[in-house]
Amino acid sequence: MKKHNFSAGPCILPQEVLQKASEAIINFNNDNLSLIEISHRSKPFVNVMEKARSLALELLGLEGKGYQALFLQGGASTQFLMSAYNLLETKAAYLNTGTWSDKAIKEAKLFGEIVEVASSKDKNFTYIPKDYTIPSDADYFHCTSNNTIFGTQMKHFPKTNVPVVCDMSSDIFSRQLDFSKFDLIYAGAQKNMGPAGATLVVVKEETLGKVSRTIPSMLNYQVHISKDSMFNTPPVFPVYVSMLTLEWLKNLGGIAAIEKINEQKAALLYGEIDRNPLFNGVVATEDRSHMNATFTLATDELKDTFDTMWKEAGVNGLNGHRSVGGYRASMYNALPLESVQVLVDVMQQLEKRA
Repeated sequence: MKKHNFSAGPCILPQEVLQKASEAIINFNNDNLSLIEISHRSKPFVNVMEKARSLALELLGLEGKGYQALFLQGGASTQFLMSAYNLLETKAAYLNTGTWSDKAIKEAKLFGEIVEVASSKDKNFTYIPKDYTIPSDADYFHCTSNNTIFGTQMKHFPKTNVPVVCDMSSDIFSRQLDFSKFDLIYAGAQKNMGPAGATLVVVKEETLGKVSRTIPSMLNYQVHISKDSMFNTPPVFPVYVSMLTLEWLKNLGGIAAIEKINEQKAALLYGEIDRNPLFNGVVATEDRSHMNATFTLATDELKDTFDTMWKEAGVNGLNGHRSVGGYRASMYNALPLESVQVLVDVMQQLEKRA
């Protein structure tokens, strides 16, 4: 029996996606060849890449709006520098809401002046800053929509006249937003879309080509666009699994449908955290992430008992990030509501024992 997978990443994937992906490893497209041994230039895989890119734009509501979707490599960590390489001419504004924002700021400083418009570091990133000012002369504003480690999520995005860049690695395709408000979105696939190895980049073409520096080919978005995301050998298997996951999401009813399910999962778990005296939520209530719920035990004396109970119930990946501690339940798109109920049941059983 498959475990209830609350792992923060690589993420849980739909069972039907795993089944199709495993079949493709043996025999892809009924060609008696494995997906991972065919040429990436062959028509069958080119079709996969085209479909994956098209589905990404379709689900985000960005078809025909001047955007391009790319599947690249290097994770969000490479996008920290690649976004700045392509967009930062003089000065950029950054909102610091956690570890990944910190890392993005560090890389961007290599290319120009960075204005940290606000930070929640003063309270160990347990809230999302509000009421900050973005300089009107900034080349762009950068934010992280969901903070996997600390369990916070931006519920509102600032209105600004400068281009907006967003790291959506851990909540991409999970909720409805006006994605046309963003000029560049990037997301490592392994948090909510596929296996590790691919990174989705969605960029508005008119935002590019405005910096004076010479950009190396592998780090130039315009080069990847001109080659239909096939400038170099792409991560074939991760792109294929991402395509399958996007197909699954579309067939489910798209982002609107999955958002309702994600809201149910979050309400169920946070409701128990707030009700049960043995547990405490970590972050500000209004900034709680629907993807990564962080919480602690009221007393460490119950840790061994609780850990044994959730593991015996088939729950996996519940320990908090090593830098934070406590617990973290990652409720990505493919995690069923039933798995959250199993965890809640264990929490209630612990209350009865205590």
